[in-house]
Amino acid sequence: MAYDSIPARLFEQARVRPDAPAYQAKVGASYVATDWKGYASEVRAAGKAMMALGVEPGDTTAILGFNRPEWVVADVATMAIGGAPAGIYTTNSPEEVAYIVNHAKCKVLIVEHAEQWAKVEGQLDTLACSAVVAMKNPGVTHESLLSWEDFLAKGEGVSDEDFDARLEGIKGEDLAQLIYTSGTTGPPKGVMLTHENLSWTASQIKHAFDLGPWARTLSYLPLSHIAEQMFSIHGPISLGFQVFFAESLEKLPENLKEARPTIFFGVPRIWEKFYAKLSTGMAAATGVKAKLLSWARGVGEKWSHHKMYGTSPGAGLKLQYGLAHKLIFSKVRNAIGFDDADYFVSGAAPVSADILRFFASLDMLVYEVYGQSEDCGPTTLNVPGATRLGSVGPAFPGVTVKIADDGEILVQGPNVFAGYLYEEEATSATLIDGWLHSGDLGSFDGDGFLTITGRKKDIIITAGGKNIAPKNLESDMKDLPLVAEAVCIGDRRPFLSALICLDDEAAEAFCSAKGIDPAAATTSEEVRAEIQKGIDAMNAKYAQVEHIRKFVVLPRMLTMEDDELTPTLKVKRANVNAGWADTIDGIYE
Repeated sequence: MAYDSIPARLFEQARVRPDAPAYQAKVGASYVATDWKGYASEVRAAGKAMMALGVEPGDTTAILGFNRPEWVVADVATMAIGGAPAGIYTTNSPEEVAYIVNHAKCKVLIVEHAEQWAKVEGQLDTLACSAVVAMKNPGVTHESLLSWEDFLAKGEGVSDEDFDARLEGIKGEDLAQLIYTSGTTGPPKGVMLTHENLSWTASQIKHAFDLGPWARTLSYLPLSHIAEQMFSIHGPISLGFQVFFAESLEKLPENLKEARPTIFFGVPRIWEKFYAKLSTGMAAATGVKAKLLSWARGVGEKWSHHKMYGTSPGAGLKLQYGLAHKLIFSKVRNAIGFDDADYFVSGAAPVSADILRFFASLDMLVYEVYGQSEDCGPTTLNVPGATRLGSVGPAFPGVTVKIADDGEILVQGPNVFAGYLYEEEATSATLIDGWLHSGDLGSFDGDGFLTITGRKKDIIITAGGKNIAPKNLESDMKDLPLVAEAVCIGDRRPFLSALICLDDEAAEAFCSAKGIDPAAATTSEEVRAEIQKGIDAMNAKYAQVEHIRKFVVLPRMLTMEDDELTPTLKVKRANVNAGWADTIDGIYE
């Protein structure tokens, strides 16, 4: 009998519910569904094509493109024939693409369209892959680029029996997926995840959320990240729920209203954007409308408190909630596309507790998850009935988490990875006596809820020898209405300072109200004074050594293109420090 792998589960879904919708993608102006039978057929065809191109068990492939069916089909097909796919971020440079393809020794590279093809066209002679395949309608042709149709045709000579033999030959300990870390320090490392890692983790999701064929999600975050893979590939295949593919990040608001997901996963920047838009609109409410909104949010806070603690609300609160839902909550949800949503999840980076409280007051309780690629995504997770805002929840079901003497979070469980590809030294430094050393600092409260306090490598040591974790300071600064991003500075410096990026929408609204030209927001003294007021209030919460003494408003946002953010929008601290070195030096002159 075949191992209970993700590909095997796909074929089981095709057997049990062949005609039920598995995924939906935009065709023209409408979403069109593909059923489980069709999904499995596509994976079989792609797997046979890869076999024809020489992909053997243990070999690897690479996929470069935005979320779409061909991405997922290629990923699952590679696993089905005993190989391991490696996703590449669409924001990666040509040099980074080549590094991953060559480091993983990929046999086949799948690219989305002309823009991604351009990253490899000039360096085909240096790439490890023997074939480059384009997804459907790539907008480019080249003698060295196989069309999706020609790619599938390659597999017509491979028998179903040979494909099935590959599928049945999979073992739990076999390499199933390569997740290349986004590289906040140094070149990306290839995180090796086994079939057991993926299958076990995907199955455990059902202990956190009630998901099944009735559920649906929207795939829009990078599929090269393990969190999005869990929500778009491994989870849906394991539990049988439906995936809608977004057209692009720019069309996320439109696609949300079309897909109306029942579970939605977002990184903090997504929640921050929702928050900025909603809070700006609510701030404009006056009179009776403002009072009604304030009352409804008070009801929402109480209702969410019961959901967090798993307690039952009284009859009076139930009546108030019904009215608040009808008058406020349903309208807010409907405007976003969340009217059918049962679960909201945030992960990949810390999110402000104030933002979580804001959404909870609107009957949108966001469950924060903490983890890393090295443990398939979840280490801890807030769940219905066991949620504390500001924490990242109790240990994921079946996972053991403890705090080392130096405060580092250690993880053990079937979700912990097999090591880093071709990097024994890095593996030995991270996997010690069966424990994954996360590099994060944290603490548990008396109820077993974990709070992240910082990164071991992010610790700032001031010129006075004080050790300071910047995480909470940066989070508090980002809570200020005008601030989109904040980076704490102070390593080997006499005091702490900050680089601040403005929130465009909030800054524009502030400038309009004050009669300031929005184009001059980053240099406006009034904008600066408003931020200073917020920082002064924030400083009052901290020890004097942790006070932000000075700050600079940067002329632009930090970007992935300038190598200042990872694809999951985490700050590359070293790169920011290097890129803005003159600005930082100016603070301390």
